[in-house]
Amino acid sequence: MITHLRAVHFEEVDVAGVVFFARFFGYAHDAMERFFDDLEGGYVALVNKRSIGFPAVHASADYKSPIRYGDVVRITGDVTRLGTTAAHFSFVMTRVRDAVHVATMMHVHVCTDIRAMAKLAFPPDVRAALERHLVPSPPASAPLADA
Repeated sequence: MITHLRAVHFEEVDVAGVVFFARFFGYAHDAMERFFDDLEGGYVALVNKRSIGFPAVHASADYKSPIRYGDVVRITGDVTRLGTTAAHFSFVMTRVRDAVHVATMMHVHVCTDIRAMAKLAFPPDVRAALERHLVPSPPASAPLADA
C-alpha cells in the first residue's frame, strides 16, 4: 500500500465550492506515481529517461463526500491485479481533518513504450516495484485488461 497526501488547490474547485469530479482522476494519478518512488529517479525517470509510460485504459470512480479548497486528502493505493503488461490499481480517498471517506477509484494502466506507443512487458524492476503493493483483488466491475 502507498499513502499520498494531497492538498486541494484553489483552481480545483467549481462554482459550488467543491472539487470538480474530474480532478479526482488527477489525484489518483498523483498517487499512482508513488508506486515507483523506489526506482532510481521514480516515475519521472521512467517517462523521461526510459520512455516507459502507463496510460490509463479504464477508470471508474465512486464519490462519497465532497472536498473543498483547503482540505487535505489522504489517498491510499494498492495494486489489485498484475498481468504481463497491465496493472489494476485501487485508490481510497479520505478527508484528513475528519477521516470521512471521499471517493474510491479503480484504474487500469498499461505499461507502454512511449516512443513506439506499443504495449511493453513490465521490466523486472518495475514489476518488482508493483508486486510490493499487490493485494488480493476485491470484486470489481472493471473489465480485465491484459492477460
